[in-house]
Amino acid sequence: MATLLMLNRRLSTEEATRWADSFDVLLSHKYGVAAFRAFLKTEFSEENLEFWLACEEFKKTRSTAKLASKAQRIFEEFIDVQAPREVNIDFQTREVTRRNIQEPSPSCFNQAQGKIYNLMEKDSYPRFLRSKIYADLLSQTQRRLS
Repeated sequence: MATLLMLNRRLSTEEATRWADSFDVLLSHKYGVAAFRAFLKTEFSEENLEFWLACEEFKKTRSTAKLASKAQRIFEEFIDVQAPREVNIDFQTREVTRRNIQEPSPSCFNQAQGKIYNLMEKDSYPRFLRSKIYADLLSQTQRRLS
């Protein structure tokens, strides 16, 4: 919560209000990601966001040598059965991803990342917009202006 108080000081009401426009707007704003992460922690599902962010970072990898090690790390952390921060994907998607990382490319996590994105957008994001965390953030930014 201290993180939210800190970001609240730098956040405008207009920026925070725009997060409700779309899930993409929320994810494109670093404070939006921080607030969404804080909300997901209260629901014990922050691994979804962490996986999505790891995939976004992975896609920027230019070194072929690093692609393989990063792909393995992401798979072991989020995809593998019994992974410490296992995301909720179906068996078929897990197997496609397992095959994809045998010959890693920047797109090898696309299917799994898409499933997690949809899960967050359809499930967690609407709850975030109705959450006390988001409501408090909005009211604090508004109070700061008055």
